[in-house]
Amino acid sequence: MPMSQEQPIGRPVAFGGATPPVHTVLIGRRVALRPIAPARDADPLYRASHLPDGDPTIWTYLHDGPHPDLETFRESLEEQAARHDHVFLTVANASDDRALGIASYLSVVPPHGVIEIGNIWFAPELQRTAGATEAIFLLARHAFDDLGYRRLEWKCNALNEPSRVAATRFGFRFEGVFLNHRVVKGHNRDTAWFAITDERWPAVRAAFERWLSPANFAPDGTQRSRLSDLTREI
Repeated sequence: MPMSQEQPIGRPVAFGGATPPVHTVLIGRRVALRPIAPARDADPLYRASHLPDGDPTIWTYLHDGPHPDLETFRESLEEQAARHDHVFLTVANASDDRALGIASYLSVVPPHGVIEIGNIWFAPELQRTAGATEAIFLLARHAFDDLGYRRLEWKCNALNEPSRVAATRFGFRFEGVFLNHRVVKGHNRDTAWFAITDERWPAVRAAFERWLSPANFAPDGTQRSRLSDLTREI
C-alpha cells in the first residue's frame, strides 16, 4: 500500500552509523578510565566493595555481586575484561593509577547511534567527588565527540533513587519507567530510562566543563556552582 502523504514520519537524518567502542584509555585531571587489569585491580576493588572494610551496598542494584571471595571477584573481572559486546573499564586515580571503580558501555547499537553507560560503581573514596563526575563526563564526551553517537542512555532500577538523582544532575533527561523490565537476583526490576541526545550534548558538555574547571572550586575544595544548577538551565 502506498504511503499516504498525510502520515507523519521523522525528520530526515543523514547518519552513516557510529563507531563501536573498544577498550581504550580516557584521561582526565582527576581520574583516568582504562582497560581492566584483573591481576592489579582485583584486590583494591574487592576491598572497597566488600566487608570488612568496603561497602557491600554497592552491589544492591547491580546484576552481580557481592562476591564470596577475592578469587571469585577476580574471575568476574577477567570475564568483563574479555567481553567485546560490552566494554568494561576501570576508573583509576589519575595520579597513581589506583583502581577506584568500574564503568562500562552497554547496549551498543552503532547503526542507530545509540549507546548506554552503565554497570557503574565507585569505591566510597570516589563517591560524590569531582573525580566521579569527571568519569561520567569522560565517558559521555568519548561517546559523542569521538565515536559519533546520537543518543547516550542511562538506565537504573526505578527504586535506585541515588542513581536517578545522579542521572538528572549529569544532564540526562528522564523518559519514563519500563515496568517488569528485568528479573535481577530473584526480584522484579522496573527500569527508569534517561538519555542525552546529540542536540542537547553541546549544552550538557559546556555545563560539565564549567563545573569541572579549577576556577569552580575554592581553595578548600568547595564548589562555587553546582552541576545540578548548570544542567537544570539547559
